[in-house]
Amino acid sequence: MNILVVDVGGTKVKCLASGQRVPRKFPSGPQLTPQKMVSEVKQLAEDWHYDVVALGYPGLVVEGRPAREPHNLRPGWLTFNFERAFGCKVRIINDAAMQALGSYEGGRMLFLGFGTGLGSTLIVNGVVQPMELGHLPYKKGTIEDYVGALGLKRLGRKKWEKHVQRWIERLMSALLVDDVVIGGGNAKKLRVLPTGCRLGSNANAFVGGFRVWQEAGEWESSNVLVTRVGRGDVEQAQQAPVTH
Repeated sequence: MNILVVDVGGTKVKCLASGQRVPRKFPSGPQLTPQKMVSEVKQLAEDWHYDVVALGYPGLVVEGRPAREPHNLRPGWLTFNFERAFGCKVRIINDAAMQALGSYEGGRMLFLGFGTGLGSTLIVNGVVQPMELGHLPYKKGTIEDYVGALGLKRLGRKKWEKHVQRWIERLMSALLVDDVVIGGGNAKKLRVLPTGCRLGSNANAFVGGFRVWQEAGEWESSNVLVTRVGRGDVEQAQQAPVTH
C-alpha cells in the first residue's frame, strides 16, 4: 500500500509519498481553504502513486474528524469531505500527534511543538493522546500566547525562551514523563534544553503519517525514507513498534 502523507501547517503544507525521498511543499496561511489545500497537494503529487492519505491537521481531531476550525487557516474544515476530494481513504490525525508518533521510542513521551502555536501530544506505552495544552490560561492570555510565534515576536527571543523553559519543566513534572521531544519550527531557537528533553525533527511527521496506516508489525520490518530537515541528505530510519 502506497501512502501519501500531508502535513498541514500554519505557514506551509508539506507532502511525501511512499518511496519518495524529497518532500514537496507550498505556502499556507489565513486564506487557505481545505479545497485549495487538496487541489494544491494533488497537483504537487500528480506524478506520485498513492492508495491512501494520512493528513496531519492543525487543530483538534476527535474520532478521526476535525472537531475545531484551525486558528491560522480559513474556516470550512469541519464539514469538508476529504475522502471525496482526494478520491481515496483518508485518515486524519492532529499534526502534533503525527509528529509525536514519528518520534516515539517507548515509555511515557511528551511531544511539544513550538511553531505557529503550541502543539502537544502525550504517548503512554504506545497509546497516543493528543492534547491542547497551549490553550490553558496563563498570565493575560494562554500558554500559546507566550510560547507561540506571536509570543516570540512580541517578547523577543530571550523572554520567549524563559517562558518556554518554564512550561517545559512544569509539564514534565506534572505529567511524569520519561522522555520529552521538542519539535516545531522554533525549537532550534532554544539555546539550552532542559534535562530529559531531546530535539525532534519535522521530518518525523512523515514517519508518523506512514505509521498511521501501518500495523505495528510493519513498523518493525519496514524502513521509511525521511528527509533530514535543514539538510539535503536522506536517511533510512528503522521504525520501532507502536500500538495505536
